[in-house]
Amino acid sequence: MSSHSVGMEIVEDVVIVGAGIAGLTTALGLHRLGIRSLVLESSERLRITGFAFTTWENAWKALEAIGIGESLRRQHYLMSSIVVASTFLEKPAVSEMSFKGHDIRCVQRRSLLETLAKELPNGTIRFSSKVVSIDESDDHFKRLHLADGTILKTKVLIGCDGVNSAVAKWLGLQNPVFSGRSAIRGNAHFKGGHGFEPKYRQFVGKGVRSGFLPCDDENVYWFFTWTPATKEEEMEDKPLKLKQLVTSKLKDTSDEMKSVIEKTLLDDIISSPLRYRKPWELLWGNISKGNVCVAGDALHPMTPDIGQGGCLAMEDGVVLARCLGEALLKPGVEDEEYERIEMGLKKYGQERKWRSFDLITTAFMVGFIQQNDGKVMSYLRDNFMLRFLSGLLLRKAGFDCGKL
Repeated sequence: MSSHSVGMEIVEDVVIVGAGIAGLTTALGLHRLGIRSLVLESSERLRITGFAFTTWENAWKALEAIGIGESLRRQHYLMSSIVVASTFLEKPAVSEMSFKGHDIRCVQRRSLLETLAKELPNGTIRFSSKVVSIDESDDHFKRLHLADGTILKTKVLIGCDGVNSAVAKWLGLQNPVFSGRSAIRGNAHFKGGHGFEPKYRQFVGKGVRSGFLPCDDENVYWFFTWTPATKEEEMEDKPLKLKQLVTSKLKDTSDEMKSVIEKTLLDDIISSPLRYRKPWELLWGNISKGNVCVAGDALHPMTPDIGQGGCLAMEDGVVLARCLGEALLKPGVEDEEYERIEMGLKKYGQERKWRSFDLITTAFMVGFIQQNDGKVMSYLRDNFMLRFLSGLLLRKAGFDCGKL
């Protein structure tokens, strides 16, 4: 399966828009099945914003399905437990839950994307390729117009182009909505080692949720989510102001957390508003239409409160590659191929709809509980919720996307 050009148009079997987690997982899944795809990335290189993310067991199952689990495991600590401390109480409540028997790590985005890209055939990713518009051609193919004037025709179009997805728009999905909260994330590099135990530490209370996780011997990923005042919203691209803001809001947390923030270089801090797709939209909107579908954040943007956004994107990639493989590898006449693709993408949509609905909703509720300032909610959270929430995180991770 390959690309060829007709006149000025390049013709492809599968085009994936976006070389993020979902896009590259899908491309590698297809490659393992012997199907070539072209991945269009608008940036000049792999984008590693976000620094790192928690990889729960569902993500490791997906990484194993595409054959890269082992090498990533070797590069990252195995987490021993989650420690949730409720700060801002007279007597801080601390709850620790062991991860014994569970494979949970904090994987650096750079390591993941580079490992995925390395396994793909040369030329799979086309950088500096921004999609400007999408239209139909008369033979079921989709036509993509790129900013540099290139025109591509493709049998299958997959949108892995993130929260502001052009492909999701084309499918008629609405823009994700702002949750009212924002996240600041960073990576602290401790040359020579940080000395932290491999624990996932979280601090909740006073409308703020924060925490940190060591990725390996030298790198520690941290996050801070809060409801910004209007003035604070304008700080998005001012790292120094962001660092000062976090430092001032976290004066009641542990010295460890403070040292992690302190150690973070300004280049290694980003802030973003937290947006999510209204979950019911997944039930009646189009995840796929004909030979077009979406995956990853283009499908299910969610708040980061259960740490599942990246993991879910990997599940999407495996399920999508499997459904497409069944459609594209079956021998049959050209006319039937379009129908097989359409059925394959429908099947993928059916499989992902409820899972996405469940995780978007759970994440939103967990965020609401953890950051709520009300007296009753705080009492419940500090006395009963921490154990419940920790268990919930493990339950949502107990999902197997299956093999290719």
